[in-house]
Parts: sequence; C-alpha cells; structure tokens
Amino acid sequence: MDMVAAVVAGEGLGRVCGLAAEAVGAPVAVVVPRLGAYVSTGIDVELASLRSYVEARLRNRPASVPATVALEVAVESGGDTVGAVLALGPVGSEAPELMHAVCVAVLTELAMVDARLEVEENLRGSFLEQLRTGAVGTTSDDVVRRAARFGCDLSRGAVALCAEPAGERVRHLVALVSDEVPEALAQLAEDGRVYGLVPPAADDGDAAGSATTLARRVAARLRAHGSVGLSSFFAEPAALDRALEEAALVLDVVRLGGAPSAGDVGDGTYRLLFRVLASHPEEVRSFYADTIAPLSRYDEQYGSDLVATLSAWFEHDCSTVATAAAIFVHRHTVAYRLDRVRELTGLDPLKSEDRERLGLGLKAGRVIAPGRN
Repeated sequence: MDMVAAVVAGEGLGRVCGLAAEAVGAPVAVVVPRLGAYVSTGIDVELASLRSYVEARLRNRPASVPATVALEVAVESGGDTVGAVLALGPVGSEAPELMHAVCVAVLTELAMVDARLEVEENLRGSFLEQLRTGAVGTTSDDVVRRAARFGCDLSRGAVALCAEPAGERVRHLVALVSDEVPEALAQLAEDGRVYGLVPPAADDGDAAGSATTLARRVAARLRAHGSVGLSSFFAEPAALDRALEEAALVLDVVRLGGAPSAGDVGDGTYRLLFRVLASHPEEVRSFYADTIAPLSRYDEQYGSDLVATLSAWFEHDCSTVATAAAIFVHRHTVAYRLDRVRELTGLDPLKSEDRERLGLGLKAGRVIAPGRN
C-alpha cells in the first residue's frame, strides 16, 4: 500500500524501488521500457545493462542474466509482459510475494501515465477539431496560446497534413508524426483521418522552408502506411484552419489519382488553386467549366484524346513534333486536335494569353476532377 501510495502521490518509481529494497533486504530495480529504468537510491548499478537485458527478453532474444540479478518478476499488463522487477542481491523466501506487490505499483504508474496521455490526446484532438471547424478564437494569439500547452509553437506558422491509412493501424500514424517531429500536433479525427500541424524548427530562420522540409519528411514516413496530403506553408496562425482544409483537399486529389502525386501542394500554380478552392470553390469550378470542361465532355462523347493531347503538348514545351512522338501520333494529328481545342473552347493554344488560360484550366481540372483529367 505504501508503494501504491507513493505512485499516486507522484513520488515516482524510484521511491517504489526504495520501499521495495527495505522490504526484501536487497537493492531493487524496475525496468519498463515505456517508463524507463529505476533503482533504489544509494546503489551503484549499471542501469543501461539492466535495460538492455529486459528489452532483449521482451523481444524474445537470447540474453544472459546479469550477475547482479538474484530474482526477476515479470510485469504483465493485459496478458503482455511490459517489463520486469529485479532484486539485485540475495533475498528471503518472502521476496517473490513482495516483488509482485512492486508490480502492482508499477501497473498503477502505467495506468496513470496512460490516463494522462489519453487526456492530452483528447485535448490535442479537441484543439485540432475546433481549429478545423473554426471554433477556436479567431486571433493568432488564441491559436498560439492553446497550441503551446502541447509543446507546439505555432507563432511562426505551420504546414498542415491530412493522412488516411490503408490498413487498420490508424493511431500508428499519429505516433509516427510525433516520432518524426516531436513538436508537431497530430490527432485522429472522427472522419477516420489523421490531421496534423508541423511548425518550423525553432532554430531555423527560414520558417517556410523549415516547416515544409519537416512536413515532407513526415509525409515520406506516413506514405508507407496510406495516402497523405500536405498544405502549403501558412505563416499566420489564425489561418491554420484553412491550412487543414487545404491538406484535406490535396489528400482527396491524391487519392483520386490527380496532381500533385507526392501529396505536396507543389508549384505556385497548384498552391494558388488549392487556396482558392478552399475558400471559393465555385470560382475554380467556373474557370474549369470555361476552359477544359468542353474538351472533357467531347472526349467522353466521341472517345477522343483532346485533353490528353493538350496536356502532353504543354509538357513538351508546346512542340507539335515532340508531342506527336510522345503520344505516338503524326504531327498533323496533333495540329488537328489543337484546332479542335480552339473550336470547342474559343481559346487558341497558339496565342500566349489563351495558352495560359488553358494551362491553368488543365491544372484546375486535375484538382477538382482528377479522375477525368
């Protein structure tokens, strides 16, 4: 009871080891990888070697019992062994029962840690959910102050991420974000997706570059477990709700096979399109309808390849010869199709201003109708 009381009072497992040592008449160590390694005070012992021994045992790897260990009792939680309590010297016959009492204290500490983590996780989730829905105060100070409670500095902005796992290990994605960037915020939302905010490194003067680099590093790890969408960098904390929305839009486009395939907003044009789509989606759809939509409808009706040809033409620096070689048709066929583009849209691909509108229309189509463009 004294050992459990010490845990509840916040005195830690070091105090538990001291009480246990007095009871069994020998030094006692507690090794639980999730919590760390502890030993009764006044004892000169190599905790690193004890921790290596216990971790090897937990992984079912061969390990020699350290010479100092006279008695070992496993700490079990939910049917799994999570650590060990070790007596580091000769003990009496009553020691095993007393060591099991130490295990009860350790499990109490684990339960308290899990409870704190759950509360913190719920608070993180509440913050991100409120940020997404606009329930957080509208000023940057409100956002920065609340994020600071979780050790996340959003004062210089952040890049948002949205990930959708391919399997069932959803919470594993949250752990990966924290493991890669401890200062980041990440949480599983009710829609089954993981949302996060990745701030720049504190010691990096280039906030945008730093946050973008860190977010891409996180995305590279998450991509092994599902689809990921990243927003562009938002410098204003009060605008991070739009960053989260932008990341979700990018994820939707990535999942449907549109651009950008790497889950990043990419170049300036895509960045602009996603920001406009997040705030004024009707404008992007209207622009697409006035430029590329007629070509897409024509392709669907007649089985032609006007959109694909126009896209290839832009990809090959508007060269008819290079485009023809790339799509395996005669250059006259490319020229004919470009004439059809002009007739259907009223925009001439050979005129610079019209060419810019068509190029932007193709990108808008990849954002709002990725499966068709």
